[in-house]
Amino acid sequence: MSDSGIEQIMRIAPVIPVIVIDRVEDAVPMAEALVAGGLRVLEVTLRTPAALDALSAMKKVPGAVVGAGTVLNVGMLNAAIDAGAEFIVSPGLTDSLGEAAVSAGIPFLPGVANASNIMMGLDIGLDSFKFFPAATSGGVAALKALSGPFGGVNFCPTGGISAATAPEWLALDPVLCVGGSWVVPSGPLDPARIETLAREASALSRH
Repeated sequence: MSDSGIEQIMRIAPVIPVIVIDRVEDAVPMAEALVAGGLRVLEVTLRTPAALDALSAMKKVPGAVVGAGTVLNVGMLNAAIDAGAEFIVSPGLTDSLGEAAVSAGIPFLPGVANASNIMMGLDIGLDSFKFFPAATSGGVAALKALSGPFGGVNFCPTGGISAATAPEWLALDPVLCVGGSWVVPSGPLDPARIETLAREASALSRH
């Protein structure tokens, strides 16, 4: 079974910032602040017109590992790869997207919320998943129960996770990291604040 490097990416830092970016000019200072704070893996969600250009700009920041999130279909997958994405995150898993990501050989972290989703991913050779939306899909108790039948499967819970709740997720053995937007607060860019939040997040311990 091959995960095309997604497990190694998940192990780099305990938190992957989930970034919604509106201004391309914010991309480099935001990425520099996150990397300086110890969070090198950056997920740029494809929710704004600026996202692909921001992703390409962030890739130039030394130490940054930049991927695309909110990838919903093969067209978005290809656009993200063309923009230089080093990994792909999706909120769910479809046959077409899964097969395209696997055949492209790019590290891929699809969203799952139940056993059937996980089995579908295992069928195409994946063994690392985003548990999403984590807080409203049963929380820590649900992921504990789900991970029981699936030994060797890794998770990155995302959705509704905060600095306060991240430690309880990271205490679970199959959880390699969590995704969170709290390290990149909405509003005007504040690199000093982002670096402080990133430093606190990168210091969180994993089981």
